[in-house]
Amino acid sequence: MEFLLTLLIISLLGMGIAGYYQNRRLRSANSTISAKAEEIGKLRAQLKESEGEQLKYQGLAAAANRISFDQFFLLDADLNIIDLNQSAARLISEWDARGKALAQVLDSSELVNLVTLAQGESEGLEEQVVISGSNFRVRAQSVDYLGLAGYVGVAMRDITDLVQLNRARRDLVANISHELRTPITRIRLIIEGLFLDADKPKRKASIQSLKEIAMETDSLLWLAQELLDLSMIESGEAILRLVKTPMKQVVDDAIERLASLAETKNLTIVSHVPQKFAALCDADQLKRVLGNLLHNAIKWSSPGDAITITAAENEEEIVVTVFDNGPGVSDDVRERIFERFYQADVSRSGDDGAGLGLAICKHIVEAHGGRIWAEGNSQGKGGQFVFTVLKADTDFQQSALEPSETEPTLELPQSVAPL
Repeated sequence: MEFLLTLLIISLLGMGIAGYYQNRRLRSANSTISAKAEEIGKLRAQLKESEGEQLKYQGLAAAANRISFDQFFLLDADLNIIDLNQSAARLISEWDARGKALAQVLDSSELVNLVTLAQGESEGLEEQVVISGSNFRVRAQSVDYLGLAGYVGVAMRDITDLVQLNRARRDLVANISHELRTPITRIRLIIEGLFLDADKPKRKASIQSLKEIAMETDSLLWLAQELLDLSMIESGEAILRLVKTPMKQVVDDAIERLASLAETKNLTIVSHVPQKFAALCDADQLKRVLGNLLHNAIKWSSPGDAITITAAENEEEIVVTVFDNGPGVSDDVRERIFERFYQADVSRSGDDGAGLGLAICKHIVEAHGGRIWAEGNSQGKGGQFVFTVLKADTDFQQSALEPSETEPTLELPQSVAPL
C-alpha cells in the first residue's frame, strides 16, 4: 500500500514537472510569436510607407510628364516607339503611338539620321533640326532598357522662338548699323567739304550744308527716339490715357502735321471721317499711328496722287483705313512688315526709315485693345492699312475738341507681349 502511494506521488510529481516545462515552452513560443508578429507588423508598416512613397513619386513623375515642354521618345533597336511623354504625343497628335516607327510619326530625315548615329555611340549626340516648320534642339543617346542594349532615348525642345529672337537680334544689329552709318557718313563728308583749306566755303553754300547737317541730325534723333519709344512700349513703361475723343479731330491733326511733306510731292490727303465718331483712345498716341501710316503712304505715292482716310463703325469698334495708290504690300509679307526693322523692299525704300514705324503702330493699336493689318495688293493696285480702336459710348458735338472734366478717363500701362 505504501509502495502504491509512493508510486502515485512520484507520478504526480513527474506530471507536475512535465507540465511546468511544457508551460515554459508555451510561454517561450508565445513570446517568440509575439516578437515575430511585431516584426511582421513593422515590416508591413515599412512596406506600406514604401508603397506610399512610390505612389507619391509616380504621381510627381506623372505630373512632370503632363506639364513638361520637352518631348521624349524611347525607341527600340528598329527605331520603333516604346514609350513617349504627353508633350511628344501632342507634337505628333497621337496619344497612342507605341509600336509605330519614328519615321512614320515625324517626317524628318535629319532626326532619323541623328537617332541612327546615336545607336552606335556611347555618348549622346545633339543637333538642331527642323520639323514641320519648327526648330527643335534634339539630343539622342543610347540607353539600357530592362538590361538590354540598342535602345535610344530622344529628348526634343522647341526653340523656334529662340531662333526668331536670334534672327531679330541679327536684324537689329545690321539695321541699326546701316541706319546710323548713312547719316553719320553724310555729316562727315559735308563737314569735310566745309573746312577744306584750298576751297573756303561761301556763305550761301555753308548755310545749305548746315541745313543738310541739321536734316541728318534730325534723322539720327528720330531713329534714337523711335528706338526709345519702342523699348518703353514693349517693356510696359509707356502709359496710355484713354479718353473719349472725336475721331475726326485725331485724323485732322495727323493730316495737318504731314501737310508740308505731302505738298512737296503735290499729294492730296482726303478725309472721310464722320464728326459723330468718338473713340476711347490716347489722342497723341493715335495721332502717331496715323502719322506713321500717312508717312508711308506719302513715301510710296506718285506725285499728284491722293491719299484717302476713311472710317466706319460697328457695335464696338471704329475701323480706320488709310489708302494710297502706291504699289501696296505683297501678300507674302503682310505679317512681317510689322516686325521691328523689317523693310519689304530695301532696294526701293532707300535710306528713308528704319523699319520701326509699323512696329510702333502695332504695339500702340494693340495697347488700345484694337487690331492693325495690311491688305495685300493681289486684288489690285494700291496700299491699304486698316486698324481698329474701341468706340466711345456717346457722340461728340461739333465744338467738342477737348475732353471735359466730367468725362471719364482711364490710364493704363501698355501691357503688350514682347516680339
